[in-house]
Amino acid sequence: MKIFFKRLHAYFYRFNVGLLYIILWPLMYYFSRKPERYHGMNRVRGFWGYLSSLLSGIIYRFEVEEPIDWSRTYIICPNHTSNLDITAVSILAKNNYSFMGKEELLDGFVTGLYFRTVDIPVNRESKMSSFRAFKKAGHRLERGQTLVIFPEGRIPPHYPPKLDEFKNGPFRLAIELKIPIIPISSPDTWQVLWDDGIEYGSRPGICHIFVHKPIETANLTIDDADALRDRVHDIIEKKLANA
Repeated sequence: MKIFFKRLHAYFYRFNVGLLYIILWPLMYYFSRKPERYHGMNRVRGFWGYLSSLLSGIIYRFEVEEPIDWSRTYIICPNHTSNLDITAVSILAKNNYSFMGKEELLDGFVTGLYFRTVDIPVNRESKMSSFRAFKKAGHRLERGQTLVIFPEGRIPPHYPPKLDEFKNGPFRLAIELKIPIIPISSPDTWQVLWDDGIEYGSRPGICHIFVHKPIETANLTIDDADALRDRVHDIIEKKLANA
């Protein structure tokens, strides 16, 4: 019976996401027409995510290790167990940003518009696609646009989740362009909504999001990429273990 209500809640949450998408679509479409309006798309995305979650009884509680200067450009690296991780970052980020995500999101009902415009799709099975995606990401960063990339590369398939190994891409890019990294730990979004919520359902609840202080990369070389990757992984892993 419990799983029935959790699945029912998951469908209710998806209904709220879809309904608000339809209501807000004209505004999103307007902002999507020109790159200089993309910041507006992200403002709408944050509001859309916040309201659809709130209507479903889901709220986000942020703990920030030190104040973030949102006038700077960052690479944001959160762990990933739930679609709510995406919403959390959309609410958190106060500057213009792009998500990098799987190519299949181009065809999604509520993700397609974003991944055809402000966000960056990538086929991680293709080295050429990954190269093009990271090159595009580099151009965005050089123009002052923050990049959000989940360094695990996916939502891990094991339940309950454990932190997967991190890919090297975002850390090499951060060092090459001297962009600071913000690690983000979300220890319990999976308990509110695992993955997309269909298999295990979802429930109302509080998602605790810990925003670690930025890690500067200005004094690092490309030879430090693996060490930087491991450092970020350790920071998040320790926070998840102690949450």
